[in-house]
Amino acid sequence: MLIGILSDSHGDHVMVHRAVALFDSLGVEHIVHCGDVCGTNVFDELVGRPCTFVWGNMDDTDPPLMAYLDSVGISPPNSSPVRLNLGGKSFAVFHGHERGFFDAIESLKVDYILHGHTHVARDERRGKTRIINPGALYRAKLKTVATLDTSTDELEFVEVSNG
Repeated sequence: MLIGILSDSHGDHVMVHRAVALFDSLGVEHIVHCGDVCGTNVFDELVGRPCTFVWGNMDDTDPPLMAYLDSVGISPPNSSPVRLNLGGKSFAVFHGHERGFFDAIESLKVDYILHGHTHVARDERRGKTRIINPGALYRAKLKTVATLDTSTDELEFVEVSNG
């Protein structure tokens, strides 16, 4: 299964649109947004696609946003990390600012931990767990996303063009 991973869009729906178009061209089957979505215009780009997201430290979970998510059929996360099973692999998705995040990296028994927050791409292994940060689509020298093939464990960071 091919997973598309993005983070830290900070409301830049144009960059998210470009990232999603890239994911579509590659055959991504599920999109994971690792937080700092920052706006309904970004969620508009994800509507109708299998996707999961977590709240970032810059996300405002006010009632109008929650009503919007309900109206477009996107389920907000109830807790952090969000746990997923995709392509036969186990995932824990964080933003990276959460209390206990660093302890979780050391103690969680999952195949993959996905996170954002730092705006810096990361691919690291701790024991049997692979820790991935796709980089950022906002406030980063290179704006990147990542794809992960769960059947081969192949990870690719892809730069998303500004235009």
